[in-house]
Amino acid sequence: MLVHQLVQGSSSQTCAGMDNAGYCNETYESLHNPASDDELVDIAGVTLDFSNTEDVPPLDPEYGSGYGNTGYSNGMTGNGKLMDLLDEPVPGVGTYEDFNTIDWVREKSKDRDRHREITSKSEQSTWALLHSISDAFSGWLLMLLIGLMSGALAGCIDISAHWLTDLKEGVCLSGFWFNHEHCCWGSNQTTFQERDKCPQWQSWAELLGGSSEGAAAYIVNYLMFMLCALLFSFLAVILVRAFAPYACGSGIPEIKTILSGFIIRGYLGKWTLIIKTITLVLAVSSGLSLGKEGPLVHVACCCANILCHLFTKYRQNEAKRREVLSAAAAVGVSVAFGAPIGGVLFSLEEVSYYFPLKTLWRSFFAALVAAFVLRSINPFGNSRLVLFYVEFHTPWHMVELVPFILLGIFGGLWGALFIRANIAWCRRRKTTRLGHYPVLEVLVVTGITALLSFPNSYTRMSGSELISELFNDCSLLDSSQLCDYNSSENRSDSGVFTASLTDRAFSNTLPDRPAGPGVYTALWQLALALFFKMLVTVVTFGMKVPSGLFIPSMAVGAIAGRLLGVAMEQMALNHHDWLIVKGWCSSGADCITPGLYAMVGAAACLGGVTRMTISLVVIMFELTGGLEYIVPLMAAIMTSKWVADALGREGIYEAHIRLNGYPFLETKEEYGHKTLAQDVMRPRPSDPLLVVLTQEGMSVGEIEGVMADTDYSGFPVVVSQESQRLVGFVLRRDLVISLDNARKRQEGVVSASLVFFLDHVPPQPFSGPPVVKLRGILDLSPFTVTDHTPMAIALDIFRKLGLRQCLVTHNGRLLGIITKKDILKHMAQMSNRDPDSILFN
Repeated sequence: MLVHQLVQGSSSQTCAGMDNAGYCNETYESLHNPASDDELVDIAGVTLDFSNTEDVPPLDPEYGSGYGNTGYSNGMTGNGKLMDLLDEPVPGVGTYEDFNTIDWVREKSKDRDRHREITSKSEQSTWALLHSISDAFSGWLLMLLIGLMSGALAGCIDISAHWLTDLKEGVCLSGFWFNHEHCCWGSNQTTFQERDKCPQWQSWAELLGGSSEGAAAYIVNYLMFMLCALLFSFLAVILVRAFAPYACGSGIPEIKTILSGFIIRGYLGKWTLIIKTITLVLAVSSGLSLGKEGPLVHVACCCANILCHLFTKYRQNEAKRREVLSAAAAVGVSVAFGAPIGGVLFSLEEVSYYFPLKTLWRSFFAALVAAFVLRSINPFGNSRLVLFYVEFHTPWHMVELVPFILLGIFGGLWGALFIRANIAWCRRRKTTRLGHYPVLEVLVVTGITALLSFPNSYTRMSGSELISELFNDCSLLDSSQLCDYNSSENRSDSGVFTASLTDRAFSNTLPDRPAGPGVYTALWQLALALFFKMLVTVVTFGMKVPSGLFIPSMAVGAIAGRLLGVAMEQMALNHHDWLIVKGWCSSGADCITPGLYAMVGAAACLGGVTRMTISLVVIMFELTGGLEYIVPLMAAIMTSKWVADALGREGIYEAHIRLNGYPFLETKEEYGHKTLAQDVMRPRPSDPLLVVLTQEGMSVGEIEGVMADTDYSGFPVVVSQESQRLVGFVLRRDLVISLDNARKRQEGVVSASLVFFLDHVPPQPFSGPPVVKLRGILDLSPFTVTDHTPMAIALDIFRKLGLRQCLVTHNGRLLGIITKKDILKHMAQMSNRDPDSILFN
């Protein structure tokens, strides 16, 4: 119904970029035949394939059926005979071009009409009743398929990434497809203290040099670690660059933009799904500071978009398709973290633009199915769905809220600092020669990351392993450096634990103990790992490989939390007579759990970066199983959000949306200015008059001339040029398709043929050419506001109704038009930003 008004020159740039003369001529064939796969255009810093239309078929023969019939009439000929109207829907009418915004109102109206027609027919025959039942059930069936497909893919990604990560360090002789842990499971020669060592698993130094000790073995392992990392990252960036440029990055900013109504053809297509699945495994295994959680949301949405083609009502309706994509985003988080409830809340809080109650139920069902499939595959090998299972045995105390809030402050500061640094680096990548060499950039960052991470055991391990290690609560059976506490008073000279400690082991509790040399070594390594992770994540996120941000952000917070937890533990041990400790921690008791501080710190840093609140709390307790620690998590996450919001209102995804210039109206952003609609509308006083069409009197040639001279994607229709009384609005795309179709299917239509947007065409001269009636493609109820409407109200209308543009009138006379892009440019100008940073139409 409504269409963006394009910026001057954008059509010519698009045509030049596509190098497709047929498209620029704007015939039906040019719109029906996509460009070749080799024609790529660089938009927003990434090479995008404009021609890939697999995710939304632009000219589905059935697509226009719900939009209204387009008729062509010869009018009244000299003998008084009225030609029959061509009532069949014209293929392509009512669809959208690439990089345009859908009309939510029209799409919902189409779906209501379709549903009303099915309901009315269901009473006429048994077949129609069965069709009505299958139509109602199709949504649940689609959710089932999405859950099954996404869960299976996520399980394969987890298993493959674990195997390739271990492949950097060695190979399993009993079967090269086993990772390190699975390789040593069946070994009878594994000791508890060296549980990771078994004869079946050999490092590269043992395979190539025959020895696992000494400087030579260390160098061989070091070199193989770096070579494997470089190989994996090289394959990832080459595959992305060659086959699916949209597969890079997290995908969540683009998913948010698509869910708001924007169309990016190919972003959710089959090639993007295939390449993102493969390269996500490679990127995670390369050791780069990135995670797979964000890209899994993209993968789930690709699955949903592809499966939508199996069901007519989702294939032919963009608004219905976006309801499915909202549910798929919940599925992505469900399989990424094993958190189905958190996934639904994540989609509701962070991603979705339109989330009706029906979508909430279906999201819950799809997330449930996906979690069940993932649990059946058991990729973590622990028979649990959660990624980082924790089992803390000590309850937290009210006094500990102070360090928890300090962790929240740290998370907020880190989040705001990271967003500014990452956006600055990404902007430099887009505006300098750095962006011209994505492969070299990935290889350099991977090489530096591998070079610096190998010497430190906490940076060498994967992000998931690191977080699991930091969340761990030490017991007698732990051999980690972080659990190397002095227990001399409970040891005999031979180093064997006495019965008192054994008894404690059975009760799963240990008293606070002095930190041993292993703990201090681990703390130094963790401090170095903290600075390393903070720096390298800034330059890694946004490279041309699949890259998520959840795990790196959680790793930073978990390291900081563990450091603070150990400090609090030692303070309570050495100063148990202090007033702050004395009331709740007695000497020799188990008072502080450093793993809990790591969990709270991880949540605080992730909240500071993404600005999630409710969904993050639920994800964290589903992720760890720590249900009784919701209050510390809530306190830290809320503090983190307050601190981060004080330093910058945008989360990382909103910042990347603004950096790329996507036309996204943020619902959380308030409009505090007093401007009116007449201050934003076009044409401005210095601009040419608004281009309009009249409801009668214009010829086919004149309308085609108007379209050739302008690049607007829609035109208001008025009674006459003199009165400027508004009749309706017609889309450029519909005009192009309809006029081209009229020339082919209606005999005698020439450039001199008159075009009418009327119900009844007045009598025409006998000798004149036949007329063309285009009443069917005219939107008779475009949204209008008066010129004195406050922009705050107009902005709310755009947000809540999902409008593409709104016409401005004064006493019924047309004055101008406000598009979504005009609002975004105006808001950027009011915020002292460059209004030309809005790149898309």
